[in-house]
Amino acid sequence: MRQPDEDEDDDDDDRARDELLDSDKRTKLTWELNRGIFQILTLVFNLSFAVLPDRIHLILKNWGKPGHIGEGSAHYPTDFSRDILPLPCHSHNDYWRRVPLFNAIEAGCIGVEADIWLIGNGLYVGHDLQSLTANRTLSKLYIDPIVNILEGQNPITSFYNSSETRNGVFDTDPEQTLILLIDFKSPGAALFPHVVSALAPLRDRNFLTRRNGSSIIPGPVTVVGTGNTPFELVDSSTANPDGDIFFDAPLGNMYEEAEPGELTDTPGRSKRQTADPAPAPQPSNFTSSTSASESPDSYTSLNSYYASVSFSKAIGHLPTGKFTAHQLDLLRGQIRGAHRRGLKARYWDLPFWPIGLRNHVWNVLVREGVDLLNVDDLTGATKKDWGTWRGWWGIGDPV
Repeated sequence: MRQPDEDEDDDDDDRARDELLDSDKRTKLTWELNRGIFQILTLVFNLSFAVLPDRIHLILKNWGKPGHIGEGSAHYPTDFSRDILPLPCHSHNDYWRRVPLFNAIEAGCIGVEADIWLIGNGLYVGHDLQSLTANRTLSKLYIDPIVNILEGQNPITSFYNSSETRNGVFDTDPEQTLILLIDFKSPGAALFPHVVSALAPLRDRNFLTRRNGSSIIPGPVTVVGTGNTPFELVDSSTANPDGDIFFDAPLGNMYEEAEPGELTDTPGRSKRQTADPAPAPQPSNFTSSTSASESPDSYTSLNSYYASVSFSKAIGHLPTGKFTAHQLDLLRGQIRGAHRRGLKARYWDLPFWPIGLRNHVWNVLVREGVDLLNVDDLTGATKKDWGTWRGWWGIGDPV
């Protein structure tokens, strides 16, 4: 019988070793494959909790829909502005927004602005004549929508008689008035009686703030005239018989010095420090928001609501990115004068760039007592996450 030689033994050893290695590879591959399948199943299992809602999320998603919990209860008569908190901001040039009036209300702004022109007997809304269209009138963009909103906020139901109270546009604060600032672009004397007539739908429903002798009866809407609005007509019981149009008084003329020992809260200043010396006269190019020439004491809460002025002309620019002591004194004195007269201080023509400087100016105005911020960026103003501005070079203390 033939005996296997050494070469055949070596071949057998190699085959055995190869088979063993192949077996190890298959075992390792099988283990890796099983681990991968397990990881995939684990991922799918975990994602199912994120993607597939549990019962409470299903309830929240479908609440109020037919066949679900809360059926027929999803809406209530005054839910137009549910969850919207009113904020002290004024929607500058509101008619430029994609949806005039409603964008501002959605953001929580309590003030909106409409520039109006008298063409024939119509009141048209727009920044200038070339931007006017037949459909964009004061009634269509503002008066009629406001009436519609307020009728919804003051329903007549078996539970409520709207003749007893007058709710405003904000469901979270029904007593908050909506300020409609009407900027007279055409000559005021001709335009004024048309504005009085246009407000009739609001007036007839008792929706307007008005004066009654020596008192003010608040309403869901407060109308304020600015631009070419004639103060003498606003203050006239003949031209403004219901007293429901108020004036935008010249804030720049209302500076008053601080009382001795008046408290301040500005960083770096003593709590008992008095104001800086009275400011120098306004520059020759200074103009208020109105053309009125009356004494500052002519403006009271019985004929005026706002006291406004151009920030750049009344306070000036901020070349260092911060307010000087003199500028802060001007700011405080003007706000002080407005508040003493029962008026709400407002500055327009604010810096809009860089954003950090704009936010810094907003912070200072709010801190010093301005009643409404005049804003173009509704989102930036209402989120109130304005950061800290330390000047153009990013150093020093905020002022």
